[in-house]
Formats: sequence, structure tokens, C-alpha cells
Amino acid sequence: MFFELNIIRHLIAQLRSRLQVLRAEPEAGYSTEAVVVIALLVAMAITAVGIIAAKVISTAHNISTGGGSGG
Repeated sequence: MFFELNIIRHLIAQLRSRLQVLRAEPEAGYSTEAVVVIALLVAMAITAVGIIAAKVISTAHNISTGGGSGG
């Protein structure tokens, strides 16, 4: 798979563990919850950009320039 996906999986695992801590202490507040949600959205955006970039680069490598024979 993609190296970036392994990083995202690791980040999601850390966020899940932090969410468990937050749920244990209800006084943590809305701002902490918002930060976690934003972090998840950023992680998903990075993943999407990585996948799109990989596909664009792959497609770019397959473009034929037709420069094989002169004349």
C-alpha cells in the first residue's frame, strides 16, 4: 500500500486513544473535541491528496511524447 496510509492509520489510532481519555473526563470541553475532529479531517485530506498525486504522477509517466523517430 501507500506509505502515507500507514502514517494515517497510526494517527487515527492515536486519536482514538485520546478520544477515550476525553470521554473519561467530560470536563475536557468542546474545544478539545473540535480539535480532534479537525485533526481527523486534516488526516483525511492529506490521504486524499496523496492518493490523487500518486495517480496523477502514474498517469504522467504513461504519456507518450512520440519523440521516438525523427523526420
